[in-house]
Amino acid sequence: MVDNTQNCKGEILALFDSHAHYDDARFQDDRDEALQRAFDSGVKYILNASSDVESAKVAISLARKFDFVYAAVGVHPHNVENINDGTLSILLDFASDHKVVAIGEIGLDYYYDNSPRELQRYWFSKQINLAKELSLPVIVHNRESHEDALRIIKNEGAREVGGVFHCYSGSVEMARELLDNEFYISVGGTVTFKNAKKIIDVVKYVPLDRLLIETDCPYLTPEPYRGRRNESVYVRLVAEKVAEIKGVCFEEIAGITTENAKRLFRIK
Repeated sequence: MVDNTQNCKGEILALFDSHAHYDDARFQDDRDEALQRAFDSGVKYILNASSDVESAKVAISLARKFDFVYAAVGVHPHNVENINDGTLSILLDFASDHKVVAIGEIGLDYYYDNSPRELQRYWFSKQINLAKELSLPVIVHNRESHEDALRIIKNEGAREVGGVFHCYSGSVEMARELLDNEFYISVGGTVTFKNAKKIIDVVKYVPLDRLLIETDCPYLTPEPYRGRRNESVYVRLVAEKVAEIKGVCFEEIAGITTENAKRLFRIK
């Protein structure tokens, strides 16, 4: 674990928003300004996750434009009905860019079921194996699909590359199994919501050196700004809530979660 006790005296540390979507249309009028606001506020690292080929192009473009932005490429479970093996070849090519640090977001979504579940499971497995081929970690979307997501992670040997379950919504028991399989747990704005008991219990359980923080912007804006468009500047509110839950200072959470993300995504 990173020792950041010396940073509990108000020293300003870098924050890492480990999951954002600046390719989203809600940023079309002020995308560059929103990114710069985040950087100026102390968010010195942002990982932009993609959901399909087109958003991956935008993610890579932003990562090339801004030194502090990194990209993940992958196809979200909502969109897998429209892809084929040629799509994997495109992602393979995209991953050659040095600013691409993960495959994601990939996974399962049984809440919306925008794509047939059989296809979701098939392409989740295929993209895990692409990540293994590339030696890149995976960023996993998992909504109301806990049992299948965990089974696929195990069956496909995803622990070989590791990864993160973003905006975690599972149980403490599931978190324990993910930790055993070399995965991190990422916490977003939902941890600040009034009905957040489940994720608070998870945060209490997960060791500090296996936690990440995120915004998932423009979605899931934390309190007290819930209802507004989310931005990376609000990742500080997530860190503050995690610090409160863990009973440590904000600076310690900022330092440790940044180092955790840099370690997972191999950012020096």
